[in-house]
Amino acid sequence: MPAALAFVLALIGCGTPGAPMPPSLKLPDPVTNLAAVRTGNQVSLTWTMPKKNTDKLLLKSNVPARVCRKEEAGACTPVPANLQFAPGAAAAFAETLPDALAAGSPRALTYYVELTNHNGRSAGLSNGAVVLAGEAPAPLANLTAEVRKDGIALRWTPDSPAMQPSARAAVRFQRKLLTPQSEAQPKPQNGILAPAPEPLERNLLVESSALGRALDKEIRFGETYEYCAQRVARVTVDGQTFELAGPVSAPVRVEALDIFPPETPAGLAAVFTADAGTGTAIDLSWQPNTEADLAGYAVYRREGAGNWQRISPAQPVVGPAFHDAQVQLGHAYRYAVTAIGQRGHESARSAEAEETVPNP
Repeated sequence: MPAALAFVLALIGCGTPGAPMPPSLKLPDPVTNLAAVRTGNQVSLTWTMPKKNTDKLLLKSNVPARVCRKEEAGACTPVPANLQFAPGAAAAFAETLPDALAAGSPRALTYYVELTNHNGRSAGLSNGAVVLAGEAPAPLANLTAEVRKDGIALRWTPDSPAMQPSARAAVRFQRKLLTPQSEAQPKPQNGILAPAPEPLERNLLVESSALGRALDKEIRFGETYEYCAQRVARVTVDGQTFELAGPVSAPVRVEALDIFPPETPAGLAAVFTADAGTGTAIDLSWQPNTEADLAGYAVYRREGAGNWQRISPAQPVVGPAFHDAQVQLGHAYRYAVTAIGQRGHESARSAEAEETVPNP
C-alpha cells in the first residue's frame, strides 16, 4: 500500500466516533448504615453520608436527603423534613412519632433514608432501620440515689399492684461519672499500681421495675455520679426481639462520700505467753477484715471496770495480731480491737477477750 494511502486511512480511523457514553446522573451512593433508636415517643436516626456518587466520583456539594417510614408491608410514608448533609458527614435526624404510631400494641416500624441529586433522582433507599411503634412504657417516677456502705441505693415509685404483668418492664440506668480521673494527677509511689480508670458512662439493667429499688455496687468512694433511668420493654415481632424504651427520667446526682467505718473485728483471743526471749506478755489475735479500704486496727485494754485505753501505736496495726508486753504479774486484762478505714473512720469495739498474767 502506498504510504500516502495508508496516511489517509489512518486519518479516517481517528475520526470515527466510538460507542456513546451514558450521561452521568450524579446520583449519590445509597446509605448503608442507617440506625434508629426510639426513646419515649421520639425516634432518632443516625447514618454516614457517602463521599462518592454511583460513578465513583467525589461529591462536591451538600446532598439532599429524604426520610420515610412504613409499617409492615405498607407504603413508605414520607416524613416532613428539608434535609441536606455534606458528603462524608455524620448525619442525624429525629422526629416525634404521630399519635397514631405512639399508641396501640407494639409493632415494627421501619425507617429508610433516600439520597437524591439536585434533580430529585436517587440510586435507591438505604438499609431499613427498625424500631417499635406502639405505646411506650410509662416514665420512671421519683428516682432517688443514696450512698450506702455497699454501694449506691437507687429507688423509684414501684409498679402499681393493679398494673398488668405485660405492662411491667425492666429498668435501664444510665450512669455518668462526673469526676473523671485527670491525667495531671500524681502517680502512686512505692510501686503501688493505680486502679484502672472508671468508664465515663455505664449502663445498668434491672430486670424488673416492680420492686422500686436497686443497688449499684460498682462504685468508688470519692467520686460523683449522675443517674438517669427509663423503663424498657422487650417485645418479639416476627421472631425478632426489640426493645421499646420509655422516656428518660430527670437526672439525680450523688457524691459517694466514704463516711462508713469498716466492719467490727471478730474472733478476738488473748493468750498469756512467757519465755526468756519476750518476757511476760499477752498475745492477741483475731479474724482479719476483708474491706478493700482497710487501713488496719487499733487495740484497746482496760483492767476491771476501768476506762478503755488505746495501747497500739498511732498508726493502725497492719495485721490481725498484737503483742502486749506492758503487763504486770497477777493482773487481769480485758482487750478489744477496732478496724480503721483508709479515711480514718473507726468501727465499734469488738467483743472483749480477757486474760490473766499469773504470779510466779
